[in-house]
Amino acid sequence: MQSSLIGKIEKAKRYAQEKERVTFKELTVKFHGENSDYDVTFKDGKWRCTCGFFSQWGLCSHTMAMEKILENMLPPEARTAHMDAAGLKEG
Repeated sequence: MQSSLIGKIEKAKRYAQEKERVTFKELTVKFHGENSDYDVTFKDGKWRCTCGFFSQWGLCSHTMAMEKILENMLPPEARTAHMDAAGLKEG
């Protein structure tokens, strides 16, 4: 293996450990919920989900789970204050 490729592999391993280097600007996932599959998106600083709860409340278990999964890789506007109020964010 070429030394330049070995260097890139090592750099990738280091980057993977330094998650603070990554900030999501846009994201779309298929979320397999208990009752159905939902499309969850983050775009223009806002979460969206195709589940019925999100359409009424502007957040749901699917978007909150994505926030938890991605933690510090999201810009501040993507982290809901509702989670703090409900005691769901770990300090």
